[in-house]
Parts: sequence; structure tokens; C-alpha cells
Amino acid sequence: MQVQFYVLSDAQQQPSTELAAPSASGLANVPAHFTLACQLCADLYRAGQRVLVFCENQQDAELLDEVLWQFDAERFVPHNLAGEGPQRGAPIEISWQTPKSSRQVLVNLTASIPTFANRFVQIIEFVPVAEAQKTAAREKYKHYRQLGVTPETINAS
Repeated sequence: MQVQFYVLSDAQQQPSTELAAPSASGLANVPAHFTLACQLCADLYRAGQRVLVFCENQQDAELLDEVLWQFDAERFVPHNLAGEGPQRGAPIEISWQTPKSSRQVLVNLTASIPTFANRFVQIIEFVPVAEAQKTAAREKYKHYRQLGVTPETINAS
């Protein structure tokens, strides 16, 4: 299992509107790590990977779904919320529930490590700037180390 922690900088602290048109879509306050997660999903899709983006709740999943819809047509990322779309799902599936199918990559947007994380070859985590989220990320990092995995840290500047 490969685990990567993307460390956000202070410059990325403010919610992003880069991918959203706030007046048209109401997406004015997208957390920076959600925007980064969407960009990583686009890269993973283009690399032929099947990805599960795991969210804390349905509201976060729906927000991420909306952000992905904001991509330009030429950068479109096929995705769906869990339970929607084709039988095996789109290449990028967004969920807040335990997945029924397996995929190669888990993008974890929750405060803890999901119990099913060991089913994935690659796990992507985030270290947001907010102190509470940073503390949660440190705990996850320690937990991976206890499992014998040495996570890689990447500065997401």
C-alpha cells in the first residue's frame, strides 16, 4: 500500500473559487483540499486509474461532485456519486458510504482512516492548514506508520 499526504500551504488556506463560478453555482466556499482532490482525480483519470473519493458525509460528496462538474469540457472527468451512473460506476466514484466495488486509488477526505482502506493500492490524504484538520492528519500519519507503511509527504504548493 502506497500512502501520500498532500500538505497544503498557508497560501492555499482560503477556500477556492478557481474552478467554480460562485454567482451561477453557489460554490463560493470550496475547501482548498477539495479543489486539490478534484485536480488529482483528473490526473488519475487520465492515467487510467479507477478512484474512490471518500467523503465525511453526503453534503461533502455532493459538493465535490459539483466541483468536478465545473471543469472545462475538454478537461471533463467522468464521475458519479455512489449508487448513480453505470453499473460498475464511472472512473471516479464519490461516496460517504462503505464502497461495494474495489478500485485502485482511495482519495480520503475524512478525518480518519476508513476501515476498508487496506483494499486500495494507493491512498491519498491531505494536510489542510486548519489546526484541527492538521492534527487529524498527524494522527492518520502515525496510524499508517503503525501499520508498517511509510507515507510520502508532498508539498501541494
